[in-house]
Order: sequence, then structure tokens, then C-alpha cells
Amino acid sequence: MADAVDVAIVGAGAAGLTTAIFAARLNPNFTIVALDSAQRLGAKILVSGGGRCNITNVRVTPADFFGGSPHVVRRVLSAFTVDQTVAFFRELGVPLHVEDDGKLFPDSNRARTVVDALLGEAERLGIRLLTGRRVTAIARDGDQFEMGVAEGAAVVGDAHPTPTRPPTSASEGRRYVARRVVLATGGLSLPKTGSDGSGHRLAQALGHALVPPTPALVPFVLSGDFHRPLSGVSQDVELTIRAAGDKPVRLRGALLWTHFGVSGPVVLNASRFWHRAELEQRSVTVSASFLPGDDFAAAERRLLELSQSQPRLSLQHALGTLIPARVAEAVLQELGIAAGVSLAQLARESRRRLVHALLEWPLPVTGSRGYNHAEVTAGGVPLAELDPATMESRKCPGLFLVGEILDVDGRIGGFNFQWAWSSAWVAAQAVAAAK
Repeated sequence: MADAVDVAIVGAGAAGLTTAIFAARLNPNFTIVALDSAQRLGAKILVSGGGRCNITNVRVTPADFFGGSPHVVRRVLSAFTVDQTVAFFRELGVPLHVEDDGKLFPDSNRARTVVDALLGEAERLGIRLLTGRRVTAIARDGDQFEMGVAEGAAVVGDAHPTPTRPPTSASEGRRYVARRVVLATGGLSLPKTGSDGSGHRLAQALGHALVPPTPALVPFVLSGDFHRPLSGVSQDVELTIRAAGDKPVRLRGALLWTHFGVSGPVVLNASRFWHRAELEQRSVTVSASFLPGDDFAAAERRLLELSQSQPRLSLQHALGTLIPARVAEAVLQELGIAAGVSLAQLARESRRRLVHALLEWPLPVTGSRGYNHAEVTAGGVPLAELDPATMESRKCPGLFLVGEILDVDGRIGGFNFQWAWSSAWVAAQAVAAAK
């Protein structure tokens, strides 16, 4: 015997919970069930923003996202804006405040506040939240869906086969019948939170294509030893990612040197481009300008002006006025330039070699820290296969997709959560209006 519901939501993370909440508010008569393989909901929210949850950003535009069509992204974002997000969380008792780079955090500075508020609202609205339930298959039967559900929490690294039909006996699991299904399973990032790519497989089984996924917003691993003594040093840089067949991508922001390589916002934002090129087997290089905004002439002029104003200043101390002292020392050592020579005595050839190095320091990327440390997944179900007005599948009527399962990934700073809230609202409106 199958349990019948109006709406079944697969995945009860940020996008899934808010889809359920919005749909229940818009149509209180609907029976809504949200199923998640994790035993405890909201794990990815809890670890986001350093455990404080960067809910959104004061300014969110399509330029902050990669992957799918900017036109579609703009349409979805405009349907549920930052102001509406702020108002929604205020209604739930979670007021927000602005921090650096326009990031909006809960006043409590605790991600738990966000999770508790969403779960509390879901309970108030009578939404059935079923944990430790893995959806193993979804089949469309006329104007409804049959879903096979196995009990048991997600296991990191476990391989879960995806049957082509729902289970038919009690020993195989339970069955659910739903008029509408929403896939909100996320991608592959942070597998300890339950993300295992199962939503991608379910979408493909229902006719969807898949842009091959890669980690995104993830630190780089570097070869060599240059980075090791710099661990803990942060500096403003401009990264250039050069991939065969593409125009160079230039990103500016804070870079953090680590024992394994580099991290920091600018590196996390760059990672999706490096991974995409690697996945497509295209040659790719990454370099850093330690003097962001300067070209060769401007950078050389800065050194010449320093030599004129402080001719006795040692090269290492002079360079330390432009970049972190430890980085200055490491650069000179790597180039084999004497740190104690005065800037005024530096030979023209050595000066120009130094300038070139400061503007294009190679970062020998060998990989990243992978999905275990990636904040989001790049790639996923193509936006072109959805109606942007409803988030409904063009391949399978009655199926809706929201959040990270789609081929949309935002830069760091609250943008991926805003995509979750906005796409959830668009889908919920259509789901709630269904006859």
C-alpha cells in the first residue's frame, strides 16, 4: 500500500525546506512530505559561513553566478529578492545584519538559529519531515509519480544502486504516490552532510541530461614547497585562470596561504574554472598578481619611486611595503635576488624580473581538496530543461527542480543560499497552484 500525498520533496536542506514552507503557506490544504536520507536535517546549513550561515548578500545579480543562462538566473532571482529573503527570515524570528562584502548573517551569529527556525515553521505548517529515508527511484505513472523509499541514513562513501522501478514488496521499502515531486537533493559537495549525487541519478532516470559535476568553492592543492612557510598569511591578489579555448578569467580578492596550498575567497571562486577545464581535459594554468590593479609600467614605477624616496631602503623592506613581509622574503629567495641590497642598487634586469614575478606568480595547482571541502557543486541539471517561470521540468511534467541540483553555482558570499531561496519560491508557487 502506497502513501498518497499532494507534494513529495526529495531533500530537506535549504532549498527543500523552503520549498515545502512556501508551498504549505500558499496552499494550506496540500499534504506535503519532505524526505531526506540524513537523520538530522540542516547539516549543510550548520557548517556554512563558519557555523554562522551566510544567508544572502545585500546585492545579488546574475553576474555572481556561473553555469546556466544568466537570463534564467535573473528571472528566478527577481521572483524572490534579497529584500524578500530578509523579510522571510525576520518573520521566522531570525533578523539579519550586514558584514564585510555585503554578507548577511543572522544576528545570533549561529547557523543553528536558521535551522531551528525553518524546522519550526515546517512543523507549524504540518509538513511531514521524514529523515533517514532514501528515495531510490521515481517513476511517472499517468498524472502522478510513484516513489520507492528505503529506510536508513546516508552513509558517506556508500554506493547506493538506483533501481529503475519503485520497490514492490515491504522488504524492499515503502512506496509513496505524489501528484508533484520536487528534487532538492543538492549535488556532491560536503558528502558528510548526506550529499551523494542521488538526485542527479533520479533526474537522469526521468529524462534529464547532466552537465558533468565538479567541486566548486574549494581550496587548491599546490606542488612544491613555496607555500609551506607562508601558511597563515593572507593577501589581496588578482588570480588569472588560463584554460585552453577560453578567454582568461581574472578574479580579485583575498588569498590565504596554507600548508597544503592556497585558500581564501578568490581561490574558492577560481576553483570551478580550474576544475571544469581539468574535467574537459584542457590545459589550464593559474597565476597570481601580488599587485592587483597594476600593469607592468605601474608596478615598475612604484619600485622606482620607492628607490628615489628611500634609496637606502633594503629590497626586502621596500617590497614589504607593497606585499606581506613573509611573501616578500619568499619571493626574493625563490628568484635568487639578494634581499639586503638597496632598492636603488638593484640592477635594471633584476628589477624587471622581479616586477614580472610580482605580476604573474605561478601557482602550481595539482588539484583541489575535493568534494569533502567544496562548499558547492558546479554542473548539474541544465537550466534549459526547466521552465524558468515555474522550475518545472520540460522533460517530465509535474517534476520540479530547485537549488544546487541545477547547473548554477554562485561565488562565495551568500549567493548560493539566495539561489536556494529564490528557486524554492518559484517552484512553490507553481506547485501550490497545481490542480
